[in-house]
Amino acid sequence: MTDRHHLLVHGATFAAVGDRGDISGVRSGSSPDGLFVRDARHLSRWQLTVDGAVPEVLTPVTDGDAARCVLVPRGGRQEPPAHTLFREQAVGDGSFVESLRVTSNRPVPTTTRLAITADADFADQFELRSDHRTYVKPGAVRSREVLDDGIEFSYRRAEWRSCTAITADPAPDAVEETGTGARRLVWTLDLAPHGTVELMLRVIARPHGEKRAVRVPRDPAAVHEQLLAQEGEFMEGVAFPTGWPELSAACARGLADLAALQVPATGPDGEELRVPAAGAPWYLTLLGRDALLTSLFALPYRPRLAAATLPALAATQAGGSGLSPVAQPGKIVHEVRHGELAHFGQVPFGRYYGSVDATPLFLILLGTYVEQTGDGDLARRLEAHARAAVGWMLDHGGLTSRGYLVYRADEGGLANQNWKDSPGAICCADGTRPTGAVMAAGAQGYAYDALRRTAWVARTVWADGTYAALLEQAAADLRDRFQRDFWMPEHSFPALALDGEGRRIDALASDAGHLLWSGLLDKEYGEVVGRRLLEPDFFSGWGVRTVASGQPAYHPLSYHRGSVWPHDNALITLGLTRYGLHDEARTVAHALVDAATAAGHRLPEVLAGYGRDTHPEPVPYPHACVRESRSAAAPLALLTAVGGV
Repeated sequence: MTDRHHLLVHGATFAAVGDRGDISGVRSGSSPDGLFVRDARHLSRWQLTVDGAVPEVLTPVTDGDAARCVLVPRGGRQEPPAHTLFREQAVGDGSFVESLRVTSNRPVPTTTRLAITADADFADQFELRSDHRTYVKPGAVRSREVLDDGIEFSYRRAEWRSCTAITADPAPDAVEETGTGARRLVWTLDLAPHGTVELMLRVIARPHGEKRAVRVPRDPAAVHEQLLAQEGEFMEGVAFPTGWPELSAACARGLADLAALQVPATGPDGEELRVPAAGAPWYLTLLGRDALLTSLFALPYRPRLAAATLPALAATQAGGSGLSPVAQPGKIVHEVRHGELAHFGQVPFGRYYGSVDATPLFLILLGTYVEQTGDGDLARRLEAHARAAVGWMLDHGGLTSRGYLVYRADEGGLANQNWKDSPGAICCADGTRPTGAVMAAGAQGYAYDALRRTAWVARTVWADGTYAALLEQAAADLRDRFQRDFWMPEHSFPALALDGEGRRIDALASDAGHLLWSGLLDKEYGEVVGRRLLEPDFFSGWGVRTVASGQPAYHPLSYHRGSVWPHDNALITLGLTRYGLHDEARTVAHALVDAATAAGHRLPEVLAGYGRDTHPEPVPYPHACVRESRSAAAPLALLTAVGGV
């Protein structure tokens, strides 16, 4: 399939379809096509034919909450199409619905044969990535059962069970075998002169462990109405800036995306919650760091995101069971997966704790939430979890023994465990990578802020002044150490990281802006860093690059070594404001808003690092999540930082 994919997202369900609404099942590293629920592909083929041929596209699918396209049978100028097909699709919670209208263009009765070739391979998302890994599935069996009004595909492997049921109204005239695992649903339609016939197809996905009854929407219009209601409710009460309509539009688009990106989670007492998923297509699940930053950005406008994210992460906090070396007591989870490969331990991400920064971010969000909302009840409820998180930072995290939060590459998991978690992201200016332990600069800033905010909560909510004083002293000591060990006087800039021997990893990187957000740098150093981030090697015109150009490590199409990340820039903008660099903050904010405006007011996960001076439009990063919660919330952070100017 050569046409591009269009994403339909609704909670933990998403579909990726092509320009004509088809799903081909062709594996692609940049974006998988299919219907996915809880990490499994429940439709791997969904292809329409008319009289045995693939129809031509008059109007391709456009991005939105529903996929709509207009198709005609293949023909030529001498023989105008006998009929036109109007196709509309939408995704519900665990479901997919399609309305297919066939309208005759002839003044006499006509007959046409429509078919949908469908299949469900139940592939785990990790099988569809571009790393070319294969996974053995002993005893796996797929089966198919013809229904009165459709077909049901089933999959089982040991205790694992999942199925996909396809029904149609009217029922197909036949369900044909294809010589593969797919089945072809066939209709012979009699069209009156200029008449219309409508087919309604509904797909129910039942992933393993799903006990809820799935309610399939009656049609795509019903899904659209539901999503509009959710989006409207998410935007209610938010005062958008009237003087900056482009920022208002980006905030509205971001809130609409956040409404669609809510996935189910469970709190410490078994309560049902809805939390921000990281992003579609690859990360439509709970990622600790992503959910925490999204909730922080949205906190002044939608505090309920934080009120759900905090207990959801408390419920998954590591208890020291020894299941994994990185699942140390008190640590906040990095990633939660529900797929088959995670279930059988073939990938480590069922509950994966390979993050050095989710734990301090958990404490930052808790303290900020209490400060901004005045809701001390949540801090009292989560006191044991917060103290355990502090305990992890001081003990297993390395603050006491090494003076800094430390991580090591996790065999089978992530090599880097800060926000720049791709294999080569932490590097020297010449591109060489450190070996052994790593102390990333940004994580130390988070630890500093976490200690200070938790000290405030301990003093004002828990009434524990002794504990508060201990944390305040630990924060002050960390600040003194950091500026001594990380500051590179030859560059007037902090190192990206220290290696296990305490040597500075000297790449000039955007993580320095996170130190402004956390307040770790003295005012004089902070002002120098803030202004440096706006120089041309860092600032592309669309935002601050992750690594400054001109260094051998820089690559404009690298995931973390030269690209521009909206959430990274949102943190930088908040940090610039904190240090009184308001002009610089407005410059970054305007660049991000311009990038959003160029893409229908939506910020992607990441942009290429090419400069605005050489290309007048932002260049996409080829493998970015199209809908990403941190990027969706980034315009709200800009609004907080600079207001509507």
